[in-house]
Amino acid sequence: MEPGEAEFKERFSLVGSNVKIFSGNAHPRLAYDICRYLGLPLGRSLASTFQNGETRVKIEETVRGKDVYIVQPICGRVNDSLVELLLMIDAVARASVKKVTAIIPYYGYEKQEKKTSGREPIAAKLFANIYTVAGVNRIITVDLHSAAIQGFFDIPVDNLTFFPLLFNYFEKKLKGEDIVVVSPDSGGVSRAKVFADQMRASLAIIFKRRNRPDQVEAIDFIGDVKGKTAIIIDDMISTGGTLIQASRILKQNGAERIFACATHPLLAGSAIKDIENSDIEEVVVADTVPLPIEAQRGKFLYLSVAPLIAESVRRVHYNLSVSMLFDWRKKYEANSD
Repeated sequence: MEPGEAEFKERFSLVGSNVKIFSGNAHPRLAYDICRYLGLPLGRSLASTFQNGETRVKIEETVRGKDVYIVQPICGRVNDSLVELLLMIDAVARASVKKVTAIIPYYGYEKQEKKTSGREPIAAKLFANIYTVAGVNRIITVDLHSAAIQGFFDIPVDNLTFFPLLFNYFEKKLKGEDIVVVSPDSGGVSRAKVFADQMRASLAIIFKRRNRPDQVEAIDFIGDVKGKTAIIIDDMISTGGTLIQASRILKQNGAERIFACATHPLLAGSAIKDIENSDIEEVVVADTVPLPIEAQRGKFLYLSVAPLIAESVRRVHYNLSVSMLFDWRKKYEANSD
């Protein structure tokens, strides 16, 4: 049995340890929040661009013998974020560090984890190989699109999950309401079922097909939502098409209130405007990627994963169990494909 929270943090403090945390340009705020939680300064580094367009990286303090963590979701200018992270890994790996851990809250290219037709790459596997070659010893990420991506690596991968934070939020906010948890597609049924069990709620499923990338056509609906409060749960919001289509179907079938939640708010194209004009009452997301200014108000609410990631860093450094952070993790994995 672990000690109380305060005693645990004191016993396993990282202040004065050999841990160094650095950030790329993709999401420095998250890196800062992680450091603040752990009582550590953010490491000094430079990531910029040469005039010819090449990425320039320099670590501006000694890391010899250190346990180094680099925070960089693959988002925004995706390919720039990716190259920047790879160069930072290479820079510290060549500087005689003890260990390099890449904290990639949003693992870019994760939707390209399998071939859907002939002559297509498996990008998620390709970049898993490249990270390893660059010199990384461990990956920490949050809610991979497919748990199978962990198997692309021959190094440890800690796939944290945002959903216990969502459970705590909705349990308080919707206490006493008749709740139905909705999976907006067949691929998310396992995720939605576990969340529904935790909420002691019923389950509804929307089946869909994509005629073209990022365009969704719903084709079937299973479940009873009439007069209920619906929570649509997904791993990411890209164009918002999936959520909006789901909210229309739920409204047509008599849902009283509609909430949505997802880990990664990519919010491409007109997603923010479209969601603001939809029947969805509130959208709860994580800060695995920077939230645009226009999404920091209105229907959007974000919950920070900085404490979650910070605690995983503490546990990794002291060789403690990361899975202890999640009461429901084993159940989730048992229900996953």
